[in-house]
Amino acid sequence: MEFDDVDLVVEGDGIAFAKALAQELGGRVREHRTFMTALIIYHDENGEEQRLDVATARLEYYKYPAALPTVELSSIKMDLFRRDFTINAMALRLNKGQFGCLVDFFGGQSDIQRKTIRIIHALSFVEDPTRIIRAVRFEQRYGFHISTQGEKLIKNALSLNLVEKLSGARILHELNLIFREDEPETCLRRLNELGVLAAIHPSLVLNADKNELLDSLREVIDWYRLLYFKETPELSTLYLMALCSAVPAIETADILHRLGLTPTMREEILSLRESVRMTLVELINWHRDTQKKGQTEQSVSRLCALLAPLPLESTLYLMARSDNEEISSSVSQYIYKWRQIKVDINGDDLHRLGLEPGPQFGSVMRMVLAAKLDGKAETREAQLKLAEELIRKGFPGNGTAGAAPKKPR
Repeated sequence: MEFDDVDLVVEGDGIAFAKALAQELGGRVREHRTFMTALIIYHDENGEEQRLDVATARLEYYKYPAALPTVELSSIKMDLFRRDFTINAMALRLNKGQFGCLVDFFGGQSDIQRKTIRIIHALSFVEDPTRIIRAVRFEQRYGFHISTQGEKLIKNALSLNLVEKLSGARILHELNLIFREDEPETCLRRLNELGVLAAIHPSLVLNADKNELLDSLREVIDWYRLLYFKETPELSTLYLMALCSAVPAIETADILHRLGLTPTMREEILSLRESVRMTLVELINWHRDTQKKGQTEQSVSRLCALLAPLPLESTLYLMARSDNEEISSSVSQYIYKWRQIKVDINGDDLHRLGLEPGPQFGSVMRMVLAAKLDGKAETREAQLKLAEELIRKGFPGNGTAGAAPKKPR
């Protein structure tokens, strides 16, 4: 049996145990004495790096609601008691004589069978309100349900304004875990239903338009994953833009500030959102023009010129946001086909044609690429011929007229 994520808990000195185990495995240890934990890093029989977390059985208590925990040495029972939910408060014994025996003081196995997310003690959400977001994530991932008592305790924590006391960084960390789920929108709707999104910021509340956008965004992301491109989008950026859809810029900046984003990160998302809005207007004009007779010849290159400045996140978001199926289809073709197309000539070719290195190289390359996209210069020979013609004419209409190429060698 293989495990992707193994945590060991030791009654006694976990760090000392980690050092001994690391020596046995031929690895090294990274200590965290404040929390009495250690990370063992070693290489397995295949030479691949592996990591193993070792913790000292400990008790955590909170000096005030939503604070970070204070840690003390304890037993395995008290260590499990400090966990969030019963389904996360089970362990397997590894010591001789009891190897493989399940340790389940709080009925986690029964709750799994009942598909129930149940907290271990009544102050769980008070001590750490991020557990509310975590409960929803597990509930939606596994098709479980939060217990009736758990929902009551969530409402109690919200009535005490405990979510508001959480740092933005802690909230964003939990949201980012949700954004990586297979169906983030179901988690976000449940958080909205429980009143958690409103507690984080009133403008995060979902409406019909946001719900529709979240569905569309997930479909676009799933579609993109099936392309198996190396470049992966930043999911946090995508979903934050969706959650802030139609929210005024000032309020959006306030939301991002509440979530602990730096001024640079806030400005980046606001800028991306504005660029998507402006590009969508341009795409509507492009679509209208392509419907006119005689305007379809340059439609592909014009579309690519509009979308090329946008990062992947903005392009995917634009595709999800557009309610015009033809525009969305064209954007999808740009992502999986036209965005990948490159010219078949290079700078050395331009130099041999008599053009000195400089800004003109980029101008020629862009014009040759446009011709290739529009089916006017599909082969290398045709592109060389076009480049030679452009250099000879001095790139008319592109702000480089009058450039003086050197004589061909």
